[in-house]
Amino acid sequence: MYDQAAKLRSRVENNGEGSKTRTIAVMSGKGGVGKSNISLNMALTLSGNGYKVLLIDMDIGMGNIDILMGTSPPYTIADFFQNNVGLERIIVSGPQSLHYIAGGTGLSHFIDFDPMHMSRFMDEFQQLLYQYDFVFFDMGAGISEHSSKFILSAEDIIVVTTTEPPSITDAYAAVKHVKLLNDRIPFHFIVNRVQNEKEGKETFQRINGALKKFLGIETAFLGSIPDDQNISMAVKRQIPLVLYNDRSPAAKGIKQVADLLIKPIDDIQSMKKKTNFVANLRRLLFER
Repeated sequence: MYDQAAKLRSRVENNGEGSKTRTIAVMSGKGGVGKSNISLNMALTLSGNGYKVLLIDMDIGMGNIDILMGTSPPYTIADFFQNNVGLERIIVSGPQSLHYIAGGTGLSHFIDFDPMHMSRFMDEFQQLLYQYDFVFFDMGAGISEHSSKFILSAEDIIVVTTTEPPSITDAYAAVKHVKLLNDRIPFHFIVNRVQNEKEGKETFQRINGALKKFLGIETAFLGSIPDDQNISMAVKRQIPLVLYNDRSPAAKGIKQVADLLIKPIDDIQSMKKKTNFVANLRRLLFER
């Protein structure tokens, strides 16, 4: 599993999209595990280090990335699909030069992901990719027909779980669902709200052991995030944790995870060619 984490750190060469962009889908088996908080603070950590980062809230209609930052964007991703607002117009500049697309809340009806809208999304997204080093997709909890296609198209998948049995069970089920669609997808785990580092490692080992035994796959451990009262205080104040208290235990844990995404390993080079996100998504949506 450590080899997989090392390869994750080393994959910073061109990805075949005409840019150096890394696409990362952050998912969970259930809601309430802190996935969006981790996505936001990882993205802010990277943007604060000088990387160009785009964070997309894919929990359409129930998004909370903007709420966690205390911002009120003029447009959300729902406006792209409902009102034909261009993708570039719905991108908002947040703290530390982070760019984000809000998911929107309180929608009166279901968003229609028809082929015309999705084709337009891919065309416009392709034109924007070259601007960024990292694009994070903060997926909604669980797996849906459309979310699975975005997850499968991303270069890397990060799964967030906690130490609680229901969260572990749901994370296993979510990975199993994706694995059945593509058994070559790499998964990387973050264990949130741990009491200590040992608990995080043991939780991952249980999940990884079950996945290896029953599904024949071995995943990588990116790290654990301590249970920290600073998180709830930051959420109440609508200030991202790494800006509220960057010395808090959870902020330090998130920074350590973010470091794994950018630190090269001199003696280990990934030979895997970068995936083409837009080409993958187009194939999954339109090929039968």
